[in-house]
Amino acid sequence: MKAKSSAEDIYSLYKKCRSVCTDTRQIRPGSLFFALKGENFDANTFAKEALEKGCSYAVVDNPKYADDEKIFLVEDCLQCLQKVAVLYRKDMIIPVIGVTGTNGKTTTKELLRSVLSQRYRVYATEGNLNNHIGVPLSLLSMPSDTEIAIIEMGASHPGEIAQLCRIALPTFGIITNIGEAHLEGFGNFATIAETKLALYRFLERIHGKAFVNASDPLLMSHSTELERFCYGTPDNVFLQMTPMEGDKIHLFCCLHGPSSAPNLTEIRTKLTGGYNLDNVAAAACAGRYFGLNDREIQDGIMEYQPTNLRSQCIQCGSNLIIADAYNANPSSMKAAIENFSSLPSQGTKLAILGEMLELGKASKDEHQKITDLLQHQRIPEVFLVGAGFAKTPKQTGYKLFAQVDELIEYLKQNPIGHHCILIKGSHGIHLEKAVDFFKSNPV
Repeated sequence: MKAKSSAEDIYSLYKKCRSVCTDTRQIRPGSLFFALKGENFDANTFAKEALEKGCSYAVVDNPKYADDEKIFLVEDCLQCLQKVAVLYRKDMIIPVIGVTGTNGKTTTKELLRSVLSQRYRVYATEGNLNNHIGVPLSLLSMPSDTEIAIIEMGASHPGEIAQLCRIALPTFGIITNIGEAHLEGFGNFATIAETKLALYRFLERIHGKAFVNASDPLLMSHSTELERFCYGTPDNVFLQMTPMEGDKIHLFCCLHGPSSAPNLTEIRTKLTGGYNLDNVAAAACAGRYFGLNDREIQDGIMEYQPTNLRSQCIQCGSNLIIADAYNANPSSMKAAIENFSSLPSQGTKLAILGEMLELGKASKDEHQKITDLLQHQRIPEVFLVGAGFAKTPKQTGYKLFAQVDELIEYLKQNPIGHHCILIKGSHGIHLEKAVDFFKSNPV
């Protein structure tokens, strides 16, 4: 049987390739292929195919498939991938900002990228590659000339952030907030908090630094042992940012200059929702720490264009769509509804809300809280999609759809025009189909 290679051996191969892949459908010539396993596949069986498609080497953990001089056998492919990522990370002596939280991780990460790129060569997690596979892949995709890295870290089960910290080795951290999400995996809020706060605990051990929301009592109370730089609306913080009157849909805010130059800088973002103020302030705080002036911070934030159905405003004929359909949990759903209700009228308001998934035993109560909340908002029309809402009593006039395809059929038969429409729901409900329908069928 072929001898097993160490992580150090595989790291030597990586340094020759500088590119890794785990999917034979996305091969880049010269890459290093890791044969990972999933619930319904074993990529060991694709190792030779990866070589045939252009990979320089392949890494497997089943001796049966280690039958080529370019195929290397290891004990466990996933663990090897993670160890190789750690070796590369240790060779990169640069600031690494770890970003986690219940809501706003990806938006904050992208704002950080946009701001810090005004002065530095920045690498940030692509998409939402933020789990035990995505984080090592992100690290191994980082160019060797990177000056600052931003690594998003997600969790749906206890202990996952601590594990990701051991891989990414962040030197700075941002926890956007801690709320109720993935309750099916966590069980309760205390476990969610403990898991997310592991980022602070890691930074304490390595004498790292954190950017902390001064308006969040939980985050403030758990970061007292850290060197921290606070941001938010209160006075006497490292970076103060306050909301200001805007165009009624987009978030406008005011960046307060440092005490040495207490001027005000107006920032007109392309984001919607007052709840994004904290995400903007976090990015501005990091920018100020890393030496950017207020004009550079302003440019970075104003250049950021939200994508992927995260706080996007889309004009579709006479309808204005506020698309926030990438994901949803109780806290983000509540914030989106309250923000939408407070907006000045841009036509009749319609909320299309999808079920919040992965709530476990709390699902019925959490969906009931949302329908109760809706009764006190200035939103005359509400369409609810998914089984989670089916078990809750509805206001007169609310419409319930079992799935998004049923909603689409209704919209085909009943065209909607001159509305301001919030579309919000868990990714698994696929409300992006509703967004696509409005785009393709403007009224």
